[in-house]
Amino acid sequence: MDGHRPGARRRRLPALRRRAKNVPDTQGREVDVLIIGGGQAGSAAGFYLRRAGIDFTILDDQDQPGGAWRHAWPSLRLFSPSQYSSLPGRMMPAPADGGYPTASGTVAYLTDYQRRYDLPMVRPVHVDAVHRADGGLLVRTGTGDWHAKIVISATGTWSRPYIPYYPGIGEFAGRQLHTAHYTGPEPFTGQRVVIVGGGNSAAQLLAEISTVAETTWVTSRPPKLLPDDIDGKALFDLATRRYQALTSGQEHAGVGGLGDIVAVPPIREARERGVLKAEPMFARITPVGVAWPDDTHLACDTIVWCTGFRPDLGHLTPLRLRTRDGLIPTQGTRAVAEPRLHLLGYGDWTGPASATLIGVGRTARDAVTQITAQLQTSQPPR
Repeated sequence: MDGHRPGARRRRLPALRRRAKNVPDTQGREVDVLIIGGGQAGSAAGFYLRRAGIDFTILDDQDQPGGAWRHAWPSLRLFSPSQYSSLPGRMMPAPADGGYPTASGTVAYLTDYQRRYDLPMVRPVHVDAVHRADGGLLVRTGTGDWHAKIVISATGTWSRPYIPYYPGIGEFAGRQLHTAHYTGPEPFTGQRVVIVGGGNSAAQLLAEISTVAETTWVTSRPPKLLPDDIDGKALFDLATRRYQALTSGQEHAGVGGLGDIVAVPPIREARERGVLKAEPMFARITPVGVAWPDDTHLACDTIVWCTGFRPDLGHLTPLRLRTRDGLIPTQGTRAVAEPRLHLLGYGDWTGPASATLIGVGRTARDAVTQITAQLQTSQPPR
């Protein structure tokens, strides 16, 4: 699959290439579909829009391809082998060591993917706001306005790290950082480090930091490793079955009964060293460490918050679509209260496993199918 249609579609490629360049005078540009965000979700949507022959442009606020993967810690490994970590149309190459893909390898893959399918990318462009307008949506950016019949928001979550509030959090004299700002274990050498969070990121950072520092792992509930033969592909299949069951009114336990953490090789090695032992969540933070409800204290130099992210939806504020939970109600990817807006890649609420490489392709395909129908309906009769 190369994502191109024969004939007239192929003859349009030179114009699309010109539009993909960094052009500052974007004032008043009009497209059928505008994608906000050039990471994995935006790229998958671009693949299907290209294949459908729809006029579209992608705005990305990064100066290079790769999305959030460009900012991940160097040793990060995906949870699935490359054949189950690919976007539609092109397989991710297997790493030279035969293991799970790395963050840098994923950046290289996304760079090649966008080049191969000649996705019309404009970067760096920061989107400030999206407004309703006659015949579509008005997208205001730092380099001018765009008008689109349909907008796909695919900005992800990486730019909005979440740190929960605990009493005394502002009094701690040591260092606090989030997963998003972790670059490697070296700065923690010889320290006492508390790692907060019960997910995959926390376990991977614990495995790495524990090789150079004295670590304490705290979680809100006891974490459980998945069986060694369960990886991202199996998780995606389970998430899909759960979504299908829930949408038909049936119950489904999902992956919760299996465990929380994928046992990638570094996790297995840490398990052998006996460091994957979690303590209950502390109740407060002191100037020198953390304390539990029974007044047990632990002194530490650094607290690492592996507590997740929130959807980056600030640019959609003028549309007033978010509910009390901070999310936007959707039917599939389409916003219920603004059907000209689709949301892609933010998590299960915008499609089963849509925040993953393997999951976003299916959701992007379904979104573009619906968008194609929307555009055909909106066209005046000939």
